[in-house]
Amino acid sequence: MAQHVFIVGLGLIGASMALCIRQTNPELIVVGWDSQPKTREQAVEQQIVDYVANDFETGAGQADVILLAVPVRTTLAYLDVLERINLSDHVIITDVSSTKQQVVTSAEQKNLRFVGGHPMAGSHKSGIQAADAKLFENAYYIFTPLEKTKKNVEKLQELFCGTKAKYVTLTAGEHDRITGMLSHFPHILAAGLVNQAEQFNQEYPRAKQLAAGGFRDITRIASSDPVMWTDILLSNKQILLERLADWQQEMTQIAEWIMTENQSEIFSFFNRAKESRDQLPVHKQGAIPAFFDLFIDVPDEPGVIAEVTGLIGKAGVSLINLKIQETREDILGILQISFKNQQDLLQAKRTIISNTSYHCWIK
Repeated sequence: MAQHVFIVGLGLIGASMALCIRQTNPELIVVGWDSQPKTREQAVEQQIVDYVANDFETGAGQADVILLAVPVRTTLAYLDVLERINLSDHVIITDVSSTKQQVVTSAEQKNLRFVGGHPMAGSHKSGIQAADAKLFENAYYIFTPLEKTKKNVEKLQELFCGTKAKYVTLTAGEHDRITGMLSHFPHILAAGLVNQAEQFNQEYPRAKQLAAGGFRDITRIASSDPVMWTDILLSNKQILLERLADWQQEMTQIAEWIMTENQSEIFSFFNRAKESRDQLPVHKQGAIPAFFDLFIDVPDEPGVIAEVTGLIGKAGVSLINLKIQETREDILGILQISFKNQQDLLQAKRTIISNTSYHCWIK
């Protein structure tokens, strides 16, 4: 009898995982469930799943593997339900939550066969319509098993091999501390900068016009889903409070250096940051999903955007976002085009260089 994989939550991550599993495990039956009726319909119409369960309890009861691809608080609620269901003796439960300690602790208390999981990948787009079997390629996929479920990690790695992700095993505590520093905390800073700038804009309206380029780039992650990030902050509360306290202490120290005009310490502050930043790997996916953007200097003339996008389309490359970063009369503007992955980005760059005289670059 074919094994059943039950995927709960058919948004970007859940639907993309379904595609990856079906590609490499055609013998499996992939069953889906989502709280949104329209999403359930699309999942079947687009053949993302074999079929959709009548309800969560029925799907879970028939499953050999359950993947909870929903936010942290929803995952915790589903674990409560799973505790009451008559599950298969060998069922493995996993999730994709961005924080792990709360979820792993809850599963352990309920005596569930649970392996925490976190595929560290994302996209500019969301929802089932953005499902992509290549979403996780070369991204880190972190597992945080319970002591008694470590032996099940290998089974999940085999099941998820179609993701082509790089597997890492950590404790739940290690995961939350690392992602708290490298992902959750930067999202707080980015949102704080944007909110502070918005208040500043009330006094200086022209500031908003100038808040492009570098400011837009360093605050890009502030566009993330506020519901999801509220969930993440509250589920990783203690670690983020520690990071915020450290940050406030450092900012106080920098304020003192500025006040006392301590040139050597200010220089050292920026120099240490530069050296550390320059040593980071280039074009590698990490705690924050990478952005694959191509920047093109184009003349401010009719038909230029159509020309560029037409060339990219003929090369068989799909773009996912496009915007004019800056246009100035009689001189060059900057066309910014976003792609799903590094491969598409490099192919687009080669195409533009080969067929036009426009200067293009990757940051």
